[in-house]
Amino acid sequence: MSSGGRRRPQVMETTSTKNLAGLYDLPPLDWGAVAAGLDGLTQAPGTGGPDRHSHWLTTINEDGSPHVTGIGAIWFDDAYWVVSGRSVRKARNLERDPRCTIAVATTDHDTVVDGRAELVTDPAVVAKVSATLNEGGWPCEPDPSGTALTAPYSAPSAGPAPWHVYRVTPTKANAVLVRDPGGATSWTFG
Repeated sequence: MSSGGRRRPQVMETTSTKNLAGLYDLPPLDWGAVAAGLDGLTQAPGTGGPDRHSHWLTTINEDGSPHVTGIGAIWFDDAYWVVSGRSVRKARNLERDPRCTIAVATTDHDTVVDGRAELVTDPAVVAKVSATLNEGGWPCEPDPSGTALTAPYSAPSAGPAPWHVYRVTPTKANAVLVRDPGGATSWTFG
């Protein structure tokens, strides 16, 4: 997304804020500023990450061990959106146990969002995600059912098309400000 075409991000209401840098007399970070830095990130160089960045998704394997994989997530409407084939491990894990974590390093913040994933099948929402991903440079479109996406390509780890959309609704987030004056804060969302 170009900065001129960006939607104004919504700001989720927090139920608690904990300053993790009070020891250093630093103020708590502002969730609105952190969320604004997540909005519209892509994996292309120069789009907000430290010249290039990946989101990292952690899911829970069937045996309880963690599974971490790089993904192309996108943040908008107060949620992360993840696209994957339903047959690959990350999607199987999300459908069996929706608890997950997404981490990303941007120019200003290192951010970790804990949340719950939900498979999205509403054609209007899938179309909105498709349009947003197109703005970010991935030429995807809803498949004939309207409940999944198709495109000329995707990441090999996404499995074969069609690719399904998962909304990750945040339950908690932590961020570290990586420039002066620094800071670290944890938020809980209700």
